[in-house]
Amino acid sequence: MSDLKDASSGRTSPADLGPHPKSKAKMNKFAILCAILASMSSILLGYDTAVMSGAAIYIKDNFKLSEVQVEILVGIINLYSLIGAAAAGRTSDLIGRRYTMMLAGVIFFVAAVLMGFAPNYGFLMFGRFVAGIGVGYALMIAPVYTTEVAPTSSRGFLTSFPEVFINGGVLLGYVSNYAFFKLPTHLGWRFMLGIGVFPSALLILIVLIMPESPRWLVMQGRLADATSVLRRTSDSPHEAQLRLADIKQAAGIPPDCTDHVIHLPKRSRSGKGVWKDLFLRPTPTVRHILISAIGIHFFQQASGIDAVVLYSPRIFEHAGITSSNHKLLATMAVGFSKTIFILVATFLLDRIGRRPLLLASVTGKIVSLVTLGIGIMIVNRRRWAVGLCIAMVLSDVGFFSIGMGPIAWVYSSEIFPLKLRAQGVSVGVIVNRLTSGVVGMTFISLYQAVTISGAFFLFAGVAVVSWLFFYFVLPETHGRTLEEIEGLFGNFLWKFGKNGDVNVEKSEGEVQLGLSNPTV
Repeated sequence: MSDLKDASSGRTSPADLGPHPKSKAKMNKFAILCAILASMSSILLGYDTAVMSGAAIYIKDNFKLSEVQVEILVGIINLYSLIGAAAAGRTSDLIGRRYTMMLAGVIFFVAAVLMGFAPNYGFLMFGRFVAGIGVGYALMIAPVYTTEVAPTSSRGFLTSFPEVFINGGVLLGYVSNYAFFKLPTHLGWRFMLGIGVFPSALLILIVLIMPESPRWLVMQGRLADATSVLRRTSDSPHEAQLRLADIKQAAGIPPDCTDHVIHLPKRSRSGKGVWKDLFLRPTPTVRHILISAIGIHFFQQASGIDAVVLYSPRIFEHAGITSSNHKLLATMAVGFSKTIFILVATFLLDRIGRRPLLLASVTGKIVSLVTLGIGIMIVNRRRWAVGLCIAMVLSDVGFFSIGMGPIAWVYSSEIFPLKLRAQGVSVGVIVNRLTSGVVGMTFISLYQAVTISGAFFLFAGVAVVSWLFFYFVLPETHGRTLEEIEGLFGNFLWKFGKNGDVNVEKSEGEVQLGLSNPTV
């Protein structure tokens, strides 16, 4: 008979289980499959965002739009996504992470139909509005679900999958631009936008074979179902029991609870009261976590990545490339660069940690943006500067993808306590999309006011500030369980080791960090 107790009995505490046995290098295949399926929504997100960069060229000619109308059409999706992001946290607490992903797929499907058949600019903007709501849902739910399913040993790797799939969607958007640009003007952009119905329908179907998040199941009192999922997504039965014990403790369930299904207060099951705990009565721990999540998402977008992704054809035009065919090919290279480097990042997150990658990423972006600005300034006098500008655009998106891109989602989805996670992550998404929307909708006006070189120098300055913020505010979370991470934040003295680790010195008599007014 096994000496391990049944995890669903609730009688086993982490202390009872003793030290964790050495984990094997082999990764949990079922957890990887769950992460891949959850990240399908991110493909739609990346596609809908990037495809407009090329489609806008033909929409402008078809509907005779002004530059301001094009600017709004390209960037408005990020502001629309605020609605989806604000609703997604509460929705996922009410109906679950899995069905929230299905809802995102339905929204993307409807949006693709509306945009593909849009008869005029106003109708097209309505389609972008619906797509924006889907973007907000997808940005929040994919990293939350993956974080809650992934075992500790591979959480960084698996939680970076949504960003990998976003980049894949961006690449597909660019490929779609190139594939359909030879069609008549009134048809090409409709195919570019409308073809999104196919991955949307696929997402709706695959959600049906996915398990629910074990942490959401515990919040609903469904301990037996949570235990079943944890056994399939953990590296060992021992780890499954440890994870269940930690989740039960975070949810306020007594460790000696023997029921397979228990009744929890509706307030804790639906996420009610979370906004008050986040903004009106946050503890020092929650305040530090909230500042970290907001900061990492703000700087991810304020350093100008969407200006490069959404307006790369225009940037290449300023760099001296005039052929539409060559501009779209160069734009496809941007998508390839983002995808390749994000794949590299997935394998480094659980090896060297979040902070080293993040700081290296920002350093590379600073150099790339400054050099790109200089290259565009001299491109009319030095023809070799065309190659330099192309290289720096690829370098900028590459450095972004190896650090700032995936880590913003990994980090923000793992630092919030269980009760606050869904709606806390949605706050980060709101900040992310609001900042992205401002950048996307003002880039043309910005570079017309301060020159395109000046715009990139400005983004480089923002990146310098972000480097300082990341260095002084964000502790390393690598190698910690979700329930342990909370203790890295709040009212304590901490300093970074040479590898970015955090040494925590709690004040005397301090027993627990976290919510001062728990409602679970």
